[in-house]
Amino acid sequence: MSTGTLYLISAPSGAGKTSLVKALLTAAQASYDGTGLCVSVSYTTRPERPGETNGENYHFVDVPTFRSMQDRGDFLEHAEVFGNFYGTSRSWVDARLAQGWDVILEIDWQGAAQIKTLMPSSVSIFILPPSRAALEERLTTRGQDDAAVIASRMAKAVNEMSHYEQADYLVINDIFATALQDLQSIFRANQLTRPYQASRHARLLASLLS
Repeated sequence: MSTGTLYLISAPSGAGKTSLVKALLTAAQASYDGTGLCVSVSYTTRPERPGETNGENYHFVDVPTFRSMQDRGDFLEHAEVFGNFYGTSRSWVDARLAQGWDVILEIDWQGAAQIKTLMPSSVSIFILPPSRAALEERLTTRGQDDAAVIASRMAKAVNEMSHYEQADYLVINDIFATALQDLQSIFRANQLTRPYQASRHARLLASLLS
């Protein structure tokens, strides 16, 4: 069994990352070639938002619990974003990859940079909005934050977007369907690399060369 691939997907808040990943997973259930595709559920100290489910969107924990996990080395990466802490379970990711699963991390650029250093074979993808005006509109229409928070997120987004150069792939989320197709193309292309195909079709290759 070949090990899975770790995909690091980053984007400024409001760029549509979560919606694209959700659509990608829905499509993958019917067409994905391999053990499967899954998303790592991060730990966070931020409050749970309306419509979110603990253990599905995030593992919501308090600061002392997060700090304890951090001290034990439980996190593959961790970062502070907007005053809240986020972390990725090292043991969970390692186990899924060893089983042959491809794993998606929805992660900020700082966390992606940390993991890319530790795991150079991971594939990093950055999602951008078509314009700053579109990004602000998306943040406003979500109805989850007040004007001050939106202004803070917009200011933070400019810095976040400047780090797109660190990614292996860049997807512009203007027309959602097109952005989804672009994202699917990245995953499909990785399935066709020589190491992936050689592992998946080892028996065929042996018979062709015997």
